[in-house]
Amino acid sequence: MTEKEMLKITVEEFARVQKYMILTEDKESAAYKEMKGRYIELKVILTTSGVNITELDIIKE
Repeated sequence: MTEKEMLKITVEEFARVQKYMILTEDKESAAYKEMKGRYIELKVILTTSGVNITELDIIKE
C-alpha cells in the first residue's frame, strides 16, 4: 500500500468516525468513548503525516 493510499483510507475513516460521533446521542456511552479514542488516534496520524485537518475536523475536540 502506498503512502497516498494509506492517507486516503485514514481521511475516510476520520470522516466516518466523526459522523458516527455526531449521530450518537449519549456522549457518556462506551461506544462514544471508543469512537472518541479512535478519533484522537486518527487525528494524531493525520497531523504527523502533514495533513492539515482544519477543514476535516468537524468535532474539534
